[in-house]
Amino acid sequence: MARISYDDQTAAAFKAVREVPRDGLEAWREAVRRHLRPSPHMTMVDIGAGTGAFAAAFSDWFGLSIVAVEPSAAMRAQIPSRPGIQVLEGDASALPLPDGSADGAWLSLVIHHIPDLEAAAREIRRVLRPGAPVLIRQGFPGRGNPTHTFPWEFFPETARSVSTFPSLEQACQAFATAGFRRDALEQVPETLISLAEFLDQADDFRRADTNMRDLTEEEFLRGKERLRRAVRHAGPTARTETRTNWLDLLVLR
Repeated sequence: MARISYDDQTAAAFKAVREVPRDGLEAWREAVRRHLRPSPHMTMVDIGAGTGAFAAAFSDWFGLSIVAVEPSAAMRAQIPSRPGIQVLEGDASALPLPDGSADGAWLSLVIHHIPDLEAAAREIRRVLRPGAPVLIRQGFPGRGNPTHTFPWEFFPETARSVSTFPSLEQACQAFATAGFRRDALEQVPETLISLAEFLDQADDFRRADTNMRDLTEEEFLRGKERLRRAVRHAGPTARTETRTNWLDLLVLR
């Protein structure tokens, strides 16, 4: 069902290079705090939890009970085993939770992997308590220029893949069929790695990233050469200065 088959090798690559460092997520911490208004008694369902980076962050930041739902066994194996995080097999259209059992739903870079977004919206509505928010971290087509955003500026052909993702309007329409309405939309910055680190990790990044896996070998090698030139041009700062990316936070209620 997903655009990537997350086997052990891909899951390990995802864990190594796709997780944003915790200290680069401070703006996300504050954005989620504003819209979720968390308290320790609350339960958050992390849908398509991947390797559990946000599940662990929400547990640490807010003391929430997290239900991490992930269809890939290889990805589930990467989620930290710790109190406060329950890891379950499932997907957005078949959540292994009782009706009205969650105080919020989190979907991070996952809606483009969901084949039937309306069915997923109905299932999410089923498991949420009345008034609970859906928080979606996503890059939507047409929202900013992906070819001018790190690291896609070096791989402009990734726009081909992004253009197939659900648009903001399509996502809102799909969730509207389940009674959700758009409550907020904002762009949130996150601090990533340096140019040189990204060059070092480019091959693993390609294995683990939806957009880069769509590149031809020629496109990928051209992008690496652009990145290599940028590293040379930046000099010593190529390894010491981190880069910032922006993604949308869509909040539905």
